[in-house]
Order: sequence, then C-alpha cells, then structure tokens
Amino acid sequence: MVRSLAYAAFAIAALAALTALVSGPGHRFGFWGYGFGFTLLRIAAWAGVAGALLSLGAGAWALRCGARRAMALSIAGIAAGALTFAVPWMQLQRARTVPPIHDITTDTRQPPEFVALLEIRRAAPNGAEYGGAQVAQAQQRGYPDIAPLRYAAPAAAAFERCLEAARALGWEIVAADPKTLRIEATDRTLFFGFRDDIVIRITPLGSASRVDVRSASRVGRSDLGANARRIREFFRQLARQRARG
Repeated sequence: MVRSLAYAAFAIAALAALTALVSGPGHRFGFWGYGFGFTLLRIAAWAGVAGALLSLGAGAWALRCGARRAMALSIAGIAAGALTFAVPWMQLQRARTVPPIHDITTDTRQPPEFVALLEIRRAAPNGAEYGGAQVAQAQQRGYPDIAPLRYAAPAAAAFERCLEAARALGWEIVAADPKTLRIEATDRTLFFGFRDDIVIRITPLGSASRVDVRSASRVGRSDLGANARRIREFFRQLARQRARG
C-alpha cells in the first residue's frame, strides 16, 4: 500500500514537471499560444505542490515501515514537485520587483525608432509607439542604470563594433545601415521564445560616439526585466570586445 501511494504521488509530481517543461517550448515552436502556455504552467505548479505533499506523506509512511524503495520514490516526488512550483513562483516574485513595463531605452526623451521592424511592431499587441512619460518614470525608478553609452571611437567604428556585439549575442540582424548609423534586430527569450525587438542608434560626438539602445517586447505587459538585462549584456559585450582590442 505504501509503495502504491509513493508511486502515485511520484507520478503526479513527474507529470506536473513534464507539463511545466513543455509549457514554454510548446509556444516557442508554435503548438499553442502563450496564454495557453501560461495556463499550463500554473496548473503544473499547483499539481507540483499536490505531488510534493503526497510524496511527503508517503515518505513519512515509508520511513515508519522501513520501505526503502517507497522512500526513494517519495524523495524524488518531493524534489520534482517542489521544483515545479518553485521556478514559476520565483518568476512571480521577480515580476513584483521590477516595473510592469516592456519597452526599455537608454533615451527616454527621444527613443530610437523602429523602421525596418515598424510594420511588425504595429501588428504586434504592444505596438511600435513608446509609452511616454509614465513609462520613462517607471523605468527610471526600476532601472536607473540604463543610460546612453559614450563610446571612445568614431561613429563608423562604433557602428561596426555594435554590429559585432549584436551578432555575438546571437541576435537576428534585421537591418544594419552604416549611413544612418542604425541597427535593428530581434532576440528570443529562452523558454517561451517571445520575440523582442532591438534598435541601436549611434550618434557622432566628435572623435567619440554615443550609443543608444532600445529593447521592446512584442507581447506582455511586463517583461520581467528581460529588456533591461539585454541592454546591459549588450554593453558588457561591447566592453569585452574593446578589452580584446
């Protein structure tokens, strides 16, 4: 009896973990919409709690009976169920620590504009237009470090370095115009595969340059900080390239 309970509890926890694992890739590869993917993730999280609690009960019973195999299954069920719940729970906690915005830019007064990606952005739920002062204020509160980069190289050289950095990060380059000193690209989030769009704008400053970046999600009210992290990683990549010479 104790072994049957341990098997059942483990099966629930394992099925919950499997459901969570496919919730994002299912959207990424076009099997379902992101809303359904989020629903699957929520169901999996609570099923994981149920599996972990049942495994805990089975484990206590197995410990009293000295049933080693049932005990091992219970430990595995507790781990699988707890992890299935913990990962989306941590994402929810992260969402509460960042502003509920999805369009981040180093220049909130004159954000770099989408040109090559304009029609795609217009067709997307989040649109192409910047949210204005309210979004700018939320960004300043949440990400005060996001600011233009002064790059110690002429604009043409800065453009080439920015293009190299974007490619090194695996972004899909949509447009790169050395005349207007603009680069547009897309990037995908790892789990759900959401497409985010990026504009890089280089402005000549004599023998130096100013680099502005805008990263915006196509869907979703909050990006969980993904666009700010992307801009930071881009600037770090530029720094790494410069260090290598």
